[in-house]
Amino acid sequence: MGKNNRWVGWVILAAMTNLVQARELAVNNYKTYCIQCHGSQGNGQGINVRDMSVQPRDHTDAKAMSARSDDALFKVIKEGGASIDKSVLMPPWDGVLSDDEIRDMVQHLRTLCRCKYGT
Repeated sequence: MGKNNRWVGWVILAAMTNLVQARELAVNNYKTYCIQCHGSQGNGQGINVRDMSVQPRDHTDAKAMSARSDDALFKVIKEGGASIDKSVLMPPWDGVLSDDEIRDMVQHLRTLCRCKYGT
């Protein structure tokens, strides 16, 4: 293997490692900040549900989640539910999660629903 091929291999390995770390952080952030309302499976059945006047979104609902753009998901995580005319019970996570962590969380939500916007 030539020097250039080895260099490319290391770059690819580093990128894959960063991707895996970002996914793991998103899962940990979801467990830390989201499961109380959205549930450990993301199905909207967290332990706080019984005390909530507005039920949390089911992140596993592909039909509902595919109707939300990544930008809308980013905004609601960053600025809270009221920012997109949804529940005021959804708090803003700006200041707790970085923009990169929020983008990774959006990708984690896409994993939970097994969907993309507009599908």
